[in-house]
This record gives sequence, structure tokens and C-alpha cells, in this order.
Amino acid sequence: MKDIDKALTVDVRNGLPDELLGLLRKFPRDQWANDARLHGLAEGWLQRHNLFRELSVLIGGMTTDLREGRTSPTTFLPLFQRRMGLLLGELDTHHRVEDDYYFPSFAAAAPKLQKGFDILDNDHGVIHGAIYSLGTASRELIAALSGEVSGRDGDALRVAERLAGEIEGFDRTLLRHLQDEEALIIPLILERTRDDPNFR
Repeated sequence: MKDIDKALTVDVRNGLPDELLGLLRKFPRDQWANDARLHGLAEGWLQRHNLFRELSVLIGGMTTDLREGRTSPTTFLPLFQRRMGLLLGELDTHHRVEDDYYFPSFAAAAPKLQKGFDILDNDHGVIHGAIYSLGTASRELIAALSGEVSGRDGDALRVAERLAGEIEGFDRTLLRHLQDEEALIIPLILERTRDDPNFR
């Protein structure tokens, strides 16, 4: 994790500093879908982020349904395990590729945005702490529900309440990070692709 100002941490800030958003003003978000250069890397990046958003909403909704009795533990368990495993595993992989390859490459191509990549790198550290916490709470819920399904006594409702709180905090952090990462990186890809169609 990079050492950054506390006000710029992902769980505090309301967006990236204005000095990092020059390219976003040049390539505003509401015009991305109509940009012919939004293919390949940029398109894949947005698709991956949308998968994370969709999984996060699905997991939050199904956990609420479990807590409020609209779904049974038997129905909930396999879907929850699959979706949560996919979300946390894919996030971990995505962030490793960004940290090891894309962020250093992009920062070298646009040194004036280095502060932005430091902020995003710091986000990853915070998010990975949240992934660990969310994974722990998820395993506790799976164990409690498995006990109920097999007839053993378990305190699944209490664990589900705790998990719901973890998911709510995780969602806020993740969505802030995804929004800011897109605001920095997608305009940079569009700008660089304009100058070099083979930019990766």
C-alpha cells in the first residue's frame, strides 16, 4: 500500500482530486458508450467492473432475503457460495494484474497521474482487508447454515446480521473504488488509443 493523505483513502473520499480528472473532462463518462475506441482493453475493464457490481448487488439481496425469511438455507447456500467465491476470487485476480502490470505501465505512460495510481493502489490494500473480513464472515454463515440444514443447532440469524453489515461496508468501499478507477483509467486508455491504436 502507498502512503497517501487520509482524506484520499477509499472509505473517506467522495472522488478523486480535481487535478487528476483532466482526461475525464475531455472524455466524459456519458460519452464512453459512443466512443469507437471503447473496445478491447477499455471495454473489458468496464465489463469486469460491472460483473463485480452485479455480484455485489445479488449477494446483498439474497442475504437480505435469507434474514427476512424469503429464502431457505437450502436454496441460499449453494448460490451464496458460488457467487461470493466468484466475487472475491475475481477481485483478487483483477487487482493483482492491475498492481503488477497495468498500474505501473499506465503510470509510466502518464507520469502526471502517478498520484492517482498511488490512491488506487492504496484502495486495493483496504479492499483486500475487507475481502479477508468478508470471507471470514461468509465461512461462519456457511457453517451455521450447514448446521441448520443437517439438523444441528446454529445461530445463523446472528451470523447473517453480521455478514449483512460486512457486505454493506464492502459495497460502499468497492463502488467508490470502481467509480474512481474508471474515471482515471478509461479516459487515459481512450486518449492513448487515439495517439496509438495499439496501446495496451
